[in-house]
Amino acid sequence: MALKLTLRPDERIVVNGCMMRNSSRRHVLTIESHADVVRGHDLLDEDAPVTPVTRVYYLVQNALIHSKLRDDLVPIIQREMANLATTFGHPSLGHIFEAANYVSVGDYYKAMRALRPVLEHEAKLFDHISSGAKASASMAAE
Repeated sequence: MALKLTLRPDERIVVNGCMMRNSSRRHVLTIESHADVVRGHDLLDEDAPVTPVTRVYYLVQNALIHSKLRDDLVPIIQREMANLATTFGHPSLGHIFEAANYVSVGDYYKAMRALRPVLEHEAKLFDHISSGAKASASMAAE
């Protein structure tokens, strides 16, 4: 079954490790054979903060984009996923196990997709910690 992508103007896409950018018009691209494909908005930004979950996401992203590195990356990803599983509880635990399963069968895009809710949960936790620290600092200043 073919993969049909509608690309927005100037949208980035990576196909089998090759970074491409759409022109200034909307285009439809049909990929008719198996390829490792990821849209630019699914890629972790270079300026993203380094956290436990972004580190794992970045490793999975690199396994998707750089097929030659997969044999080296998969054991590291599995170890880091195990660390995440012992750190995060419900509801993230199910997503981490799902992502680990996708990595074990070589479906790195779905592993990235499974980690998205964990990234969001982690960001909320850091925001909560940050707001608590700011509140404590303002109370201490009074």
